[in-house]
Amino acid sequence: MERERIKILTLNRSKCLIIISILDLMKIQKFPSQKELVKRLHEELFKRTTFSFYKYVIIDEPENLRNELFNKWNNLNIFGRIYVAHEGVNAQMSIPEFNLEKFKEQLYSDKRFKDVPFKVAIEDNGKSFYKLIIKTRNKIVADGLKDDAFDVTNVGKHLSAEEWNREIKKENTIVVDMRNFYESEVGKFENAICPEAHSFRQELPMVKEILSGKEDEKILLYCTGGIRCEKASAFLKHHGFKDVNQLHGGIIEYARQVKVKGLESKFKGKNFVFDERMGERITDEIISKCNQCGTLCDSHYNCGNDGCHLLFIQCEVCKEKFEGCCSVECQNITRLPIEEQKKNQRETAKNVPASIFSSRKRIKSPFL
Repeated sequence: MERERIKILTLNRSKCLIIISILDLMKIQKFPSQKELVKRLHEELFKRTTFSFYKYVIIDEPENLRNELFNKWNNLNIFGRIYVAHEGVNAQMSIPEFNLEKFKEQLYSDKRFKDVPFKVAIEDNGKSFYKLIIKTRNKIVADGLKDDAFDVTNVGKHLSAEEWNREIKKENTIVVDMRNFYESEVGKFENAICPEAHSFRQELPMVKEILSGKEDEKILLYCTGGIRCEKASAFLKHHGFKDVNQLHGGIIEYARQVKVKGLESKFKGKNFVFDERMGERITDEIISKCNQCGTLCDSHYNCGNDGCHLLFIQCEVCKEKFEGCCSVECQNITRLPIEEQKKNQRETAKNVPASIFSSRKRIKSPFL
């Protein structure tokens, strides 16, 4: 189309106008596909370390920091998913081992992140991320609340793994899982309250309602790496809960301390993670079932039909039987020509909120 064309260069001498379409430019500047990036990752001859960190700190110009971090980390061949906001940074990363110390030096040279603690992955094949994504967000953890709704620095008491194990056994102690329901379905602490929440934004008011009337009792909160509990503990304290505690470093740090100190793990099953691994095994117990046949299983997959992309639990037998899909209907769609699949996706998108397709949120499927 004419309006899709742009003028690149005018040669006055020959009086020729070179016009190249945006599509032509894209052909000139070819970006590797996801398949190609994954292939390159698996062909790497060096090891990577997967870890995460977060820091609540005031950042005046998030966009500038985003650009600065991307340039530095891209030069170090770092992959990952990082969010930058006025309130801080939340990062999950995969770093070549030979660049690890250089990365730490760079990060710690910024006084805002000096000595920030890292949480190293429990199970790590080095294939957790295949590219670097750094985005600016309104918040590093979406909570749906106004910035001045409560004092986010007035957090609960941080507990080590040993302290957590001691407190969790006491009578009348209330343990609350501050993760999404698809995370807790494959792994959780014994006797924990696990709200049926799809998001942290949804969970905060839900937990407040569940705990209503228990403001004087001991509350123990936990999540994957601790970042959600920082907000949740401050939120509950703001609403009158007096004895709020949180697992320091989350499940990731808890599992490390359990291993190093030889403690009993009160967490059972898998720790769900938001990268290509989708889970780290903490203990051998399997507490969930395949959503299709009911066999004991705790492996998460996204439906092979891109128009569905449902996050669900599937055993190896059903994975082969349904070709990685959540239903026969989706399986049939994946067998259609690509253009028909895309048409189906467009039609489906008209009736389903876009947020479902842009996240790993799980919806209730009529086929499960």
